[in-house]
Amino acid sequence: MKADELRKLSIKDLMKKEEELRRELLRLRFKKKVEGLPNIMAIRNTRKALARVLTVIREKELRGEET
Repeated sequence: MKADELRKLSIKDLMKKEEELRRELLRLRFKKKVEGLPNIMAIRNTRKALARVLTVIREKELRGEET
């Protein structure tokens, strides 16, 4: 998702998205070690998406937005 799309979501939705991305990153790392990944860029893309979500959450916290 792009940052503009993420900014439209509530903090609760962003927290759920963060949890999803953390699980996906863990799954990708595990799969890489066990059997190898055909697309190694998936880890990088997931990390970037997670960083985007965390940035938007922080922006909303600084603005004082509620859930």
